[in-house]
Amino acid sequence: MRRHSRIVRIGKVKIGGDNPVLVQSMTKTDTRDISSTVKQILSLEDVGCEIIRVAVPDKEAANAISEIKKQIHIPLIADIHFDPRLAELSILNGADKIRLNPSNIEDKEWIVKIAKIAKERGVPIRVGANLGSFKVRPTNVVKALIDSVANEIKILNDVDFDDIVVSIKSSDVITTLQANMKIAKMFDYPLHLGITEAGPLFESLVKSSAGIGYLLINGIGDTIRYSISDEPTVEVEAGFSLLKALHLRERGLTIISCPTCGRCEIDLFPMVKRVKSEFGNISVPLKVAIMGCVVNGPGEARDADIGLAGGKHSGVIFKHGKIVKTVPEKDLYNEFKKELIKLIKERSSS
Repeated sequence: MRRHSRIVRIGKVKIGGDNPVLVQSMTKTDTRDISSTVKQILSLEDVGCEIIRVAVPDKEAANAISEIKKQIHIPLIADIHFDPRLAELSILNGADKIRLNPSNIEDKEWIVKIAKIAKERGVPIRVGANLGSFKVRPTNVVKALIDSVANEIKILNDVDFDDIVVSIKSSDVITTLQANMKIAKMFDYPLHLGITEAGPLFESLVKSSAGIGYLLINGIGDTIRYSISDEPTVEVEAGFSLLKALHLRERGLTIISCPTCGRCEIDLFPMVKRVKSEFGNISVPLKVAIMGCVVNGPGEARDADIGLAGGKHSGVIFKHGKIVKTVPEKDLYNEFKKELIKLIKERSSS
């Protein structure tokens, strides 16, 4: 059962409550380079990114938010560290949400001031903590992370500000799990999930899926971000893949494909890559199966909307587990593609 958090509006979207878990990412460009930053955000929008965060290291970056906002279509979060004046400037330039790291802004009066400005403008504040929040590594990391967030929430609550999103992250999966499961019981604010600095693609996919997935299965989490040392579009694709796997979001293409074995008599892997490349960005929910043989063909993938399975120099095309066509191997992908396009058109018009 999903944890019922309070609802927070970020620009045009809502998180928490019964709203869907949203996928977000962070730009890897210099925010001061408006053209490059907008280009990257638009590419993220193309793969479904629903909230974007940008680094704000100085006044030029904060001022760039105004022009960036004019050219994008999703809510923008300003990521602030150390200099609280940048939070104020980001809000004035149209940021839809502010991310503050509690322990690296020493002047608490400034946090109070930011809260008042944010409340006037209807801008939520994400209270975030990770090991970067501490000058000295604490003995009990989980407790320190929770205490850091709880203290920051108290400062905001004391000035009647409760438009808050909470995020506790670590590069360690178990630390992240323990901290989030405890904080979820302490407050009803929406939680943003992620494993921070999770590493290159393969390592991050494993660590992030284990950590974020476990929390989501236990009903915890309202937005997610995969942290990957790779192109940011990969982060968004990974996020949606996880949500689809957990039946939390039905969006776009889901590929069911076998790893192949000695029974496979067709060249399967190129077909899988072609389907992903040519149809990976469709918006309608669709399950497509690419199977190596009839053993794991229509039967194993009967839940698929459409699929193909290889045979000896030939293959079958099936829909919902029932064979509709048998074709030579050389024609298999093209015939399958025709049927797939037809099905997409039907789904899109219904």
